Amino acid sequence: MKILEVTNVDFSLRQFLFPLMVALRAQGHDVVGACAEGPLLDPVRTQGLRVVAVPMSRTLSPVAQWRAWRALVRLIRAERPDMVHAHMPISGLLARFAAWWCGVPCIAYTGHGFLFNQPGSWLRRGIALMLEWLAGRVTDIYMTVSEAEARDARRLGIHRGATAIGNGRDPDVFHPMPARRAGLRRELGVGEGQVVVLAVSRLVRAKGYPELLAAMRQLPPNAVLWVVGERLPSDRGADLGACFRQAARDLGSRLVFLGYREDVAELMAAADIFVLPSSFEGLPMSVVEAMLCGLPVVASDISGPREQVVAGRTGLLVPPGDVRALARALGALARDAALRQRMGQAGRRRACACYTQAMVLARTLGLLTPARAAT
Repeated sequence: MKILEVTNVDFSLRQFLFPLMVALRAQGHDVVGACAEGPLLDPVRTQGLRVVAVPMSRTLSPVAQWRAWRALVRLIRAERPDMVHAHMPISGLLARFAAWWCGVPCIAYTGHGFLFNQPGSWLRRGIALMLEWLAGRVTDIYMTVSEAEARDARRLGIHRGATAIGNGRDPDVFHPMPARRAGLRRELGVGEGQVVVLAVSRLVRAKGYPELLAAMRQLPPNAVLWVVGERLPSDRGADLGACFRQAARDLGSRLVFLGYREDVAELMAAADIFVLPSSFEGLPMSVVEAMLCGLPVVASDISGPREQVVAGRTGLLVPPGDVRALARALGALARDAALRQRMGQAGRRRACACYTQAMVLARTLGLLTPARAAT
């Protein structure tokens, strides 16, 4: 079977679709990726997977979306896939409608967060819900990463067969590394008695960085924040450069920017606490990675993290946007090494039981391929 995997940008394909494309190829399928061109596609192509550049845009510009639609239609007509599997909100809508327009035999979708659940005006959210409902009419296989969004899809009549598949990482890659931990902390200048708080995400407002930086100012001086990630060229919204520069002046050596990294597993193994104070998430992969690495997690009490973090056992949940609550949660963990260890161990057990890459791939392959393997 020929399968076209469509997402928005190179980051999404590299971080989320790559393992699935490898697994589909291992089953004997002809797999082609499609997204906007970018440097993170190099490791994917190095593995022999074909990825076609499509001018996908994460903006709401009608001109940009029309350009992406036309490119997708041309690609689908040229490739003639048996299945189009779409991902992410905007690219997922475009790819499914393009596949329907071109008469693709099977259209699949994995939702990584609904636009109508994001903060915004009622008008914008209403339009997003209407578009998702229309796209559901042409979708044969409907998957979400979170249980809450699968329930939303069924409750709102978007797709009665919506199924949650979860998110997962390989516990042989993401795990505690005591030997590497000490060396990496020395390399990054972590002193005796310092507690490392780690944030891994794109540098955008929705990830809660203004609140996190404000909370760090309230923590004891032995607390250090490592920020891993960058702002993608396609990211929208206010630039946080001024916010980060002010925080760097206030926190000094307690704030360390590490940029985009491929060694996230090692950085997590070297940290003490993981934090994700987002205002919106699907089912964040970074939380899965942190739990597998044995870190206690402090996250916003929102859909997604609420499924992953067992409050009081594997981490702490705080109201989104609440700087004081975030500072209290981080401070409680920063002051109590035994609590960090206990929550981290419980988090790894939970992640190994619920959020491994093998489990998620098995669920996904089971939904995508059985009845169509002979196509």
